[in-house]
Amino acid sequence: MFIVREIFHLHFGRYREAKKLLDEGLQKGLMDLPDGSRILTDFTGEGYRLIMEMPFATLAAFETDLARELNEAAWQEWYTTFKPLVRFSEREILKQVR
Repeated sequence: MFIVREIFHLHFGRYREAKKLLDEGLQKGLMDLPDGSRILTDFTGEGYRLIMEMPFATLAAFETDLARELNEAAWQEWYTTFKPLVRFSEREILKQVR
């Protein structure tokens, strides 16, 4: 099992707008989160992060899901509205060992 974390470091004060866009993207089916996925925000530490945590059985399953999303015109259009809210992002891919 692999856990993929997409971590978006948002501009100060832009969390609500980013969360609203994320909710809209999910409602429109632009992102198909696997069962067991979580959407998190920070409570301490560096502020204004929006984190999508998703489990995948294999890295190939993650790559297939990512390629499908990135190639969708509707997702690309949505992402152009989300991007200006983000200072930078990072991805963590973790292997669950227990």
